[in-house]
Amino acid sequence: MSVPQFSRPGAVDLASLRTPSTTQPGAAGAGPGGVGIPGSGRYVIEVGDEQMLRADVVERSLTVVVLVSFWSPESAASVEINASLSRLADEFDGRFLLATVDVAAHPELAQALGIPEVPLVVAALRGQLAPLIQDPLPDDQLRGLVNQILQAAVSNGVTGRVDPADLGAPAEAEAAEGDEEAELPSRFPEAEEALMAGDLDAAVTAFEEALLTSPGDPEATLGLGQAKLLKRTQGVDLNAARAEAAQHPDDVAVQTLAADLELLGGHVDDAFGRLIDLVRRTAGDDRDQSRQHLIELFSVVGDADPRVGRARQQLASALF
Repeated sequence: MSVPQFSRPGAVDLASLRTPSTTQPGAAGAGPGGVGIPGSGRYVIEVGDEQMLRADVVERSLTVVVLVSFWSPESAASVEINASLSRLADEFDGRFLLATVDVAAHPELAQALGIPEVPLVVAALRGQLAPLIQDPLPDDQLRGLVNQILQAAVSNGVTGRVDPADLGAPAEAEAAEGDEEAELPSRFPEAEEALMAGDLDAAVTAFEEALLTSPGDPEATLGLGQAKLLKRTQGVDLNAARAEAAQHPDDVAVQTLAADLELLGGHVDDAFGRLIDLVRRTAGDDRDQSRQHLIELFSVVGDADPRVGRARQQLASALF
């Protein structure tokens, strides 16, 4: 079977994102019989055979992030995880696809991939699989983990979005003639190609040019924010940046860099809180620079995220 195993080496490093499991060995099927159904939503598919696994998981993961939930109706925990991920898939509006695999109905898929027990959620990115969670998590914690995965995806050139209309067909259907909806991930191909190639200067320039012709375009705004964030943090040592931020609490450049690294690591509230506190402590140009940097980070996370709404209210309170 031509699908990757978890231990397969590759350029994508997701190991640091894995959440330690508290599930004890043999916990599969611990829930009551017949509990629930897999998560449902616009960005959820059920994988039922090897062909779907290749086309809808491995091949799609070359352009979009795919989270695969191995579950069973007999496991209440896995049903809960599916429901949470389904809600987040809608919240993130296509930035990742949730694929569910019922191991009770399709044991051959679990066996082929060496799935030890359920629940188990893995991330598929550029054809590589990495285990993430084995237990239900609070939505805020799960949302933070998804944000980390999406940031890792951008770093590896995976910036596409899922088109709900395409979920009933193989991944190659994205390139079908006359299907303009499937072209959404490539509305700014020059900018996206530069981002995928790691040419961050070219990506920033291309997204800025896109916004000149399409002011306020949410996709171009998001792409520009991501490219700038990756450019600012490229090659920066996290521990050194944190130490310097602790030593220089009112240095705008030092604090904004620390906030960038926190956001990139999925600590969204910490990044926002750092800059809101900086706005409170500073004045004049320093205050304005801090405020503008925070607004730019809002564009990276997206207005649909409730943490952005909360931070906007806190910013308004800090300013007035």
